[in-house]
Amino acid sequence: MLLALSLAAPAAAQSIMVLPDQTSTIRLSNRDINHVICSGGEIEDVRFSAEKAIAVERAGSDAWIKFLVREIDDAGMVTRSFVTVPSEFFITCNGAVYALYAEPSDIPAQTVMLQPGAPQRARANEELLGPLVEEERAVSITLSMLQDRIPASFTSVAPRSGPIRLATLPGATLEERRRIEIDGSGLSASEYLVSAAGGAQLDERGFLDGALGANIFAITLDRGNIEAGEAARLIVVRRGAGQ
Repeated sequence: MLLALSLAAPAAAQSIMVLPDQTSTIRLSNRDINHVICSGGEIEDVRFSAEKAIAVERAGSDAWIKFLVREIDDAGMVTRSFVTVPSEFFITCNGAVYALYAEPSDIPAQTVMLQPGAPQRARANEELLGPLVEEERAVSITLSMLQDRIPASFTSVAPRSGPIRLATLPGATLEERRRIEIDGSGLSASEYLVSAAGGAQLDERGFLDGALGANIFAITLDRGNIEAGEAARLIVVRRGAGQ
């Protein structure tokens, strides 16, 4: 017989990030319930081979995939047979199709995050920033970074490693904490931590330096003075990608 799908939450789940418009080979648990999440939207459809021993349920931004276990009772001797044959799933999320080539494995339940691709991010950014004039866009981006509430449609990229020193501020050291690119807007931004061994008085104009980007559009400091051992947060918004 086939065991019915139960939506009891698995105890331990591993996260897998996948992008649309490409085939992602992943491993899913062949005994526990796997969770699929559409980031920032809803799952509109899940297609798979109905003749295979698979149960799928979906609701809103979530879907659950269970490879059904076959039990064989041979004169009181019960044996279980777990699915090992790979299956393909085509999941529609935010208008994009995610193709998953899933290999059932003896592993804990997995959580699959359907991340937006560049076209979806650009559309979301247009909805978010399109109604704003350019100065308002810079303010919105800056506040999102200072408040640590960066929209999911902004793309995090690797920050520059190592300390940065500016000729205009010889006593200060900068460390790039994070960097984002905003698809469809032509803008990017970085957050820096600014420190000085003996403290310093800071002026935003002192950070108009090519070392922080060739096309700086806006600069914001969260404080004008720092003492020894303190760090100010500096947000730099650029036209185009960062260096």
